[in-house]
Amino acid sequence: MAEEDSFSSSATTSQEQEQLENRNLIVPSVAADHHTDDLTEASTTLSGFAGVKLGTGSVKKLVIRNFKDKPLILENYTEEAWQKLKEAVQAIQNNTSVQYSLEELYQSVKNLCSYNLSANLYKQLKQLCEQHIRAEIHQLREYSLDTGPFLKKMDKCWQDHARQMSMIRNIFLFLDRTYVFQISMLSSIWDMGLELFKSYIICDQNVQSRTIDGILLLIEKERNGEMIDRCLIQRLLSMLSDLQIYQVSFENKFLEETNRFYAAEGRKLVQKKEIPGCLYHIKNLLEEEVDRVRAYLSLNTQKLLIAIVEKQLLGEHLSAVLQKGKDVFEAFYKKDLARRLLLGKSASVDAEKSMLSKLKQECGTAFTNKLQGMFKDMELSKDIMIQLKQYMQNQNIPGNIELTVSILTTSFWPTYIPKEIQLPPEMERLQENFRNFYLSKHSGRKLQWQSTLGHCVLKAEFKKGKKELQVTLFQTLVLLMFNEGDHFSLEEIKMATGLEDRELRRTLQSLACGRARVLIKNPKGKDVEDGDRFFCNEEFNHKLFKIKINQIQEKETLVFSS
Repeated sequence: MAEEDSFSSSATTSQEQEQLENRNLIVPSVAADHHTDDLTEASTTLSGFAGVKLGTGSVKKLVIRNFKDKPLILENYTEEAWQKLKEAVQAIQNNTSVQYSLEELYQSVKNLCSYNLSANLYKQLKQLCEQHIRAEIHQLREYSLDTGPFLKKMDKCWQDHARQMSMIRNIFLFLDRTYVFQISMLSSIWDMGLELFKSYIICDQNVQSRTIDGILLLIEKERNGEMIDRCLIQRLLSMLSDLQIYQVSFENKFLEETNRFYAAEGRKLVQKKEIPGCLYHIKNLLEEEVDRVRAYLSLNTQKLLIAIVEKQLLGEHLSAVLQKGKDVFEAFYKKDLARRLLLGKSASVDAEKSMLSKLKQECGTAFTNKLQGMFKDMELSKDIMIQLKQYMQNQNIPGNIELTVSILTTSFWPTYIPKEIQLPPEMERLQENFRNFYLSKHSGRKLQWQSTLGHCVLKAEFKKGKKELQVTLFQTLVLLMFNEGDHFSLEEIKMATGLEDRELRRTLQSLACGRARVLIKNPKGKDVEDGDRFFCNEEFNHKLFKIKINQIQEKETLVFSS
């Protein structure tokens, strides 16, 4: 066979053989390269062949390298090699130093695999790992400390196991990448370690229950405001995820506990807190749960978790929340709707009416009757203004001020406190003309002017151009004074307008200390003080032609009875 592998012309005829013998050709012995291996008793020698080119008289020697017999396994080598590997694995498991180098251990694994001992080697390694894991889990089961120390012990056990299996896999890497890789039914060495750890945790209900219940207890403590070790929980839940028992062992139980916790929390919220505080608290709780998911829970848990929280805090108590908060909601909604309607700020009347329809469906007809009355008042007011213009034309009433009046039914609109003010004579005449017109058509009714809701458009001329100012009635009274003089004191303005002190100070603050400063305050400052004087800002300039000067709003505290 060696002759066939070496060259094709090795077979010779008998005639050629005779010629070779007659020429006294010497066939030298060729020594193959020696191969030294732990498994061989001695090096082997192969015979070589010398080929000659007939007729030249020269002799050539052919050396066949690396052509050797399979080395013989030393007696007791298998047992000695395994003992060496076993000692190394046990040293790793016991956290002691390994007496052999990684290269030496790796070579031992490779040698055993070369002699078809892979199956037995894998089996022995698995048994060794199983014995260690069984002992570790048994120690955990006998561990009698409280929840916190037990969870730390469990975490250390898992971290040690993961580190040890990583080191063991490095030693048995040749086995893992050859024999194990080729047999689909076998788990890799890392996966085999996971499966063993998983099987013993699942089988030992004591250890599993203490671990899961301990995690749930810490989460409940955090929900109640206590500080916990989030990193510890994150590592333990990551362990359950790696072992593929997160959902079955933990998530289902966690969601049950969440449902129980927030069912009780929802009942307490509805009983103790007013609606604004209740909704604010629910918002905070939802944010806390989202943060909890990001910190240590699986992202797949978030959707189920938030659904439970929303159901228990809102869904189960929605009727009670709506009933309790109906008056509060109506007050705020009515106030905002009134502002939108009177100032013409509604984006769409159709959208407003669509919202009313939804509220009617949800809260009933009685809830929306007053809101619908507000819309009717605005529509009737438009018709009345058309009639007013015709009346003034028929009566030949002169005037260069355009007046628009909204007639509001007291029972439909929010309650406004009337404030006495001093109107300029021309504005007083307009009010009186309207009063005469309206009462002539609706005798027996009583009109009460709501000055706090009034707003005006003033045309102003400054050195740098004309501007159109959109201001409140109170701001109008102050600005019109500067048609009669250059500067006024706080006391003079108060006497001329009739505004109460707090209202006047806020009005002057908006005109002299805001963004659009059409007045100048002396001395300068953010607040209006006694003795301050105010001047018209003739140098006022603004990029816009139409300028809205917002009134500084007074802080309000609304109190509603339950």
